[in-house]
Amino acid sequence: MSESNKPRLIDNPLTGYVTALILAGTLYVVSCAPGILWQDSSLFVYRTWHNDIQGNIGLALSHPLYFMITIVAKYIPLGELAYRVNLVSALFGAIAVANLFLFLRLWIGRARPAVIGAITLAVSWNFWQHSAMAEVYTLYMAQMLGELIVLLLYIRTKRMRYLYLLGLFNGLAIANHMWAVFGFVCYAVFLVILRVRKEIGTKNLVFVIIFWVIGALPYEYLIVKQLILSGDLGATLASAAFGDTWQGDVTSTYMSMKIVLENFIFVCLNFPTPNLLLLFVGLWALCKKVPERSLANITLVLAIMYFVFAFRYTVADRFAFFLPFYCLAAAFIGLGADVVLTRFNSKSTATLLLLFALLPIPMYFIIPDLARKAYKPLAQKRQRPYRDEYDYFLKPWKTGDNGAQRFADETMELMDKNAILYLLPIDSHTLLYTQEVKGRRPDVKIVSLCDTSVNAPVLNKDTVADLVDNWPFYVLSPENCPDFLINNYDFVEIWPIYRVIKRKDNALKPLDDNIG
Repeated sequence: MSESNKPRLIDNPLTGYVTALILAGTLYVVSCAPGILWQDSSLFVYRTWHNDIQGNIGLALSHPLYFMITIVAKYIPLGELAYRVNLVSALFGAIAVANLFLFLRLWIGRARPAVIGAITLAVSWNFWQHSAMAEVYTLYMAQMLGELIVLLLYIRTKRMRYLYLLGLFNGLAIANHMWAVFGFVCYAVFLVILRVRKEIGTKNLVFVIIFWVIGALPYEYLIVKQLILSGDLGATLASAAFGDTWQGDVTSTYMSMKIVLENFIFVCLNFPTPNLLLLFVGLWALCKKVPERSLANITLVLAIMYFVFAFRYTVADRFAFFLPFYCLAAAFIGLGADVVLTRFNSKSTATLLLLFALLPIPMYFIIPDLARKAYKPLAQKRQRPYRDEYDYFLKPWKTGDNGAQRFADETMELMDKNAILYLLPIDSHTLLYTQEVKGRRPDVKIVSLCDTSVNAPVLNKDTVADLVDNWPFYVLSPENCPDFLINNYDFVEIWPIYRVIKRKDNALKPLDDNIG
């Protein structure tokens, strides 16, 4: 299809890249959470506060490169700490969108399909959501798309510097997230084929490996450090591949109709637009029309690997593990848009596809209300004070979301002096952030399975009686307590938490449950 003769900013790849970066960056900065949030997001802010690039739940969940970046961002005087860490996700979300635009612009050679693909990714539910909160995912998306750009440039030019950059970029991606292993496998096969065909020499291959090792140094450092401290090679490698407790989930092959249905709902939530049909057109074009067969094969294999991995994953937040697939799906939608715009060369067709690409924005205003009527169980999962589950989960923007901070402030205000507060790990970091970063209630001892307040007591079946007898003892909710609390104590609601009190008619039951 011939583009309009009238020059546009997006016609120049570099200018289009900067334009995409600015527009996506503006969207995500406006959408960004103003402070601390719940769950993993609060953990990432807490680890940044402590300059912790390793964490305590396994090497695979350490994400050292991400924390090296957020630790630098910590010292930028712009709002509170949590906001600065949230902005890191916004920045790399914008870079990922711009990278997708540039990748499609270079690959297809036309601007409009690249715009359609970039917008599709930018306003997709899960990607937008994770560009508005502290998370590691947008950094990886930017890295993965950067890898595809330099791969394309190598295939087009045969210049070795692009292969060296591919090695460096994938090493850096490994230092951020183990998702990069999928790319590593594909690129390794590609390099072996190049070497067998004598398109690259042994020296070139060695340099690619050296650049990869340099990029992955932050992760390699943590692996070597743990190996030296533990002396257990098998445990160290298992931790590096799966984390401490997630090996069963990573290798699981369990599947149910409920999981299958939910997974397809996740995909539709990300692309609630007729442009989703362009995905299948793009896949056809990928197999039949794209001239760079090696690039087409690698992107297709990557998409299949990411999709299958996320589809049979069993963790509660598995919807987030489709993100690499969504990025590639947006690229395929761009390819499909190119086919349609080539076949129907008219301004009205381009305008219609653009409007369809933007359709998810108004859809996200109405989807929560539709879900309230159609899917009641969502309101029963992971309920937290001052959080509407439908809005929090289904609206991608976090503008003005202060529910977690409001909960933390009110909880700190109402607890008695020298209180003990038991929380699940996914809730504890919101309170720890408020206590340590904002200096609220240093007398309160926050207890959880993961991080705790300084000098917090150990809570188990042997210590619980002494703690409840001698200190004000609180929990977020009785449902999230160990059995030795549920079976032996009563809970008095003092919104938004509960006070634990002795049960007069019941002696402590002998239980083996420990949490400390």
